[in-house]
Amino acid sequence: MPRMTLRKILIHPDPRLKKVCERVAEVDAEIRKLADDMLETMYDAPGVGLAGPQVGVMKRIFVIDCADKDAAPDPMILINPEITWESEELNTYEEGCLSIPEIYEPVTRPELVRMSYLDADGKKHEDEFDALYATAAQHELDHLDGVLFIDYLSKMKRAMITNKMKKLKKERARD
Repeated sequence: MPRMTLRKILIHPDPRLKKVCERVAEVDAEIRKLADDMLETMYDAPGVGLAGPQVGVMKRIFVIDCADKDAAPDPMILINPEITWESEELNTYEEGCLSIPEIYEPVTRPELVRMSYLDADGKKHEDEFDALYATAAQHELDHLDGVLFIDYLSKMKRAMITNKMKKLKKERARD
C-alpha cells in the first residue's frame, strides 16, 4: 500500500481558493495518490470533506466522509462531480471549512442532490445524497467552482470572517 502524505491546507484568503478548477483528464496513479493524501489530510484535520484547491491542486476532485464518529470510516472520492438534480426542499446546516478554521455559520442548500462523478478507478457513478452528505457534497463542489461557504453570508459577515482569517494567517506565520 502506498504511503499517504499529509498535505498543507490553504487558509482563506488565498487566491487559489477562488479559482474554478479544471476537469481531471484521466484517473491515474497520480490522481489516486492525491485522493489518498486528501483523505489522510481530511481525517487528520479533522473534517468531513476536502477539495483539491484546499490543498493547492486545481483539479475537480474532492473527498468526503460523513460517517458518525463511532461508525467505521466511509470515505468517498468524487472526481469531476456534477449535480444532475436537486430537490426544491431546503436544509440549513451549520457549516465549517478546513480553509476557514473554527468558523461555523448556517448555510441553506437543497436538502437532496443527485451527483454524477468518477471514483478512484475511473468508474462512473450517480448517487443521491441527503442530510449531512448532501451539504458536504455541495460545499465541496462549491470549492471546485471557487465558491466558499462564507460567500452565502452577508457582505459584512464575510468581511469580518476574512479579517479574522488574515489575523490567523499572520499568527501562524510567526509560529
